[in-house]
Amino acid sequence: VQLQASGGGSVQAGGSLRLSCLVSGVPLGHYAIGWFRQAPGKEREGVSGISSGGSMKYYADFVEGRFTIARDSAKNTVYLQMDSLKPEDTAVYYCAMHIWTKWDSRYLRPADFGSWGQGTQVTVSS
Repeated sequence: VQLQASGGGSVQAGGSLRLSCLVSGVPLGHYAIGWFRQAPGKEREGVSGISSGGSMKYYADFVEGRFTIARDSAKNTVYLQMDSLKPEDTAVYYCAMHIWTKWDSRYLRPADFGSWGQGTQVTVSS
């Protein structure tokens, strides 16, 4: 199983980016996928997650309605649309697959996820 994150870049505050997570080796409909981020000197934190069937979604409180997670089963890809970006959103963003087939969508804990992608840098300037 491989997950490959892409789509990061540098934008000004208020701008938008769409991150992509291409999943290889397993059909997207088997496991939940999560997006996480890690800023320098900080712990990795959960940003958003989507269930294997796509019906359940999780957003961290700090997202405040600015991000949207979606999946395209035909492309085996999960997207994270990020709008109204803030400088504090600056981090390396990673996607990962839930370790078990059953995911409690109330939580997005890095320890419950594996097959981490390489990460994509998001930089938001003020």
